[in-house]
Amino acid sequence: MKQHTFPLDREYVELHNLLKLLALASSGGEAKAMIGDGRVTVDGEIELRKTRKLRGGEVVRFGNDEVRVGVKLRR
Repeated sequence: MKQHTFPLDREYVELHNLLKLLALASSGGEAKAMIGDGRVTVDGEIELRKTRKLRGGEVVRFGNDEVRVGVKLRR
């Protein structure tokens, strides 16, 4: 399994944008299709909400990729 860490530099990132930003999907449309097909999990549960807000601490899995979403540091 390939592991990634996404450092959160904002309040949240939407699930489809996360997949696109990490190049796990080539476009936003492809990311939305992957999510809609039930191929993405968040914290072990299939996630069908394309715009699910990830606020840090979640583990996203797609295929052989695992992404840990970092917690935003407060200033």
